[in-house]
Parts: sequence; structure tokens; C-alpha cells
Amino acid sequence: MSRKNKRAFLGIGKGIIFFIVCLFFIAPYLWMVLISLKPRVDIFDPGKFIFQPTLENYASIIKNAHILDYFANSAVVSVVSTIVSLVIGSFAAYGFARFNWKKRENTAFLVLSQRMLPAMAIVIPYFLMAMAARLLDTRVILIICYLLFNIPFTILMMRGFFEDIPMEIEEAGKIDGCNGLQVFKELILPLSLPGLTATAIFCLINSWNEFVFANFLTSVNAKTVPTSVMLFLSVSGTKWGEMAATGVLSSLPVILFGIIVQKYMIRGLTFGAVKG
Repeated sequence: MSRKNKRAFLGIGKGIIFFIVCLFFIAPYLWMVLISLKPRVDIFDPGKFIFQPTLENYASIIKNAHILDYFANSAVVSVVSTIVSLVIGSFAAYGFARFNWKKRENTAFLVLSQRMLPAMAIVIPYFLMAMAARLLDTRVILIICYLLFNIPFTILMMRGFFEDIPMEIEEAGKIDGCNGLQVFKELILPLSLPGLTATAIFCLINSWNEFVFANFLTSVNAKTVPTSVMLFLSVSGTKWGEMAATGVLSSLPVILFGIIVQKYMIRGLTFGAVKG
């Protein structure tokens, strides 16, 4: 076998392997889409792949489960928490990157340790504090909880981006008459825009997909899309069609958003990886 044929054969083999791996990971989602399109009588026949597709499950959750209200809650909470996290986290990350003080690394570790805590370990104290502050079942309590996770993540991400920006750029700005805030606003932020974009994407996706806090701290008014699947569990049985349709709708915005911003995400994650 010639070298060219051997290379082509290896390429085909790798393609088949990658296809099988991708199919393995995407199969559960495809199964969920299939269930969401099945009529009620066909849902309990998992071996039936030929059927008349229907949108009755989607119509049911929009009309009866008020899924659009949950979409609005998820959108508001995710966007607000992401914006506030970027503002606060960027200033904090710049301080950790540029200013050297005693026990700076210990302080940074203390801040970042908040991101390491599992949600189930702290949801009960948050519930008691929210109940005392009368914030249960509100968007405000979800935004606060998401900030406590997104701000440390923003600091972790943006600190590395700021450290990759040469100090000479800031010194040149100060020589031209800029104060510290103007240097940060006019020079540092534009140069770190890829990092800000990547951080915003991850914060938005994490806030949208969060389940534990949204499930325990809300009940009706501020319930988000991921927790709405619990509405279809009851003592009389599980509404698998409606549950699958809710899962598809809740994941669809994140999937589409990830496809649209994919190049910005890759650019942000690789920003500063190669230094001259």
C-alpha cells in the first residue's frame, strides 16, 4: 500500500471513530427529541421509530405549563447576573493582576474557593437567609446566588488575560495624561475584549443551565426553564412527552448560542496563549 493510500485509509478510520464518539454523546439528546415528537400512545413503545410526528407536547407546555414565563425568568436572571459579574469581576481581576500586596495569593484563593463549593452544600443556608430577607421565589435571590459563583469565575478567567497585557501599554497611557480609570477603560478593556467575550459566554451558559438554586429557592413566580421539568412529575405518573419537549426547548437556546459564538469562545480561550 502506497503512502498516499495509507494516509487516506487512516483519515477514513479517524473519521469513522470520531463519528461513533460524537454519536455516542449526542444519542441521548436525539432520543429526547424523538420522545418530544411522539404521540402519547407511542411514547411507551421505545422500539417504534416510524410514527406520525406531532407538536402536541410543545403546544401543551406552552399553553398549560406557561413555559414562556419561565423562559423570561431565565433570560432576565442570566443576562443581569452575567453583566454584573463582568463589571465587578473585571475590576477585581485587574486588582489581583496589577497590584501586589501582602497575602494577595491567599486572598485570591479565598475568593476562588467560592467557585469550588458544590451548590447542594450551601443551598440550605441560602434558603434560610432568603426566607429571612423575604426574597424567596424572586429573581433577585437567583441573581445574587449566581453572582456568588460567576464573580469568582470571572476573576479566575480575566486575571490571566490582564496579566498577559504588557505594563508598558499602561505606562504609555499614563504618560499621555490618562488616569488609572481611563487606562483601564480605554486601553485594558479593549485589549482584553476576547477574554471578556469568552467569560461572558461561560457565565451566561452556567446561569441558564443552573438547577439547584433555581429549584430550591423558587416555586412559582421566579421558576426558570431547567426546573420546569419537575412540573411533569406527579403521583399519577410522569408526562414523558411534555418533559422531553421542555428539555429540548430549554437546551435549544444554549445550543444555538454556542454555535453562533463558537469562534469568539475559541478566540477568547486562546488569547494570550502564544507570546512573542
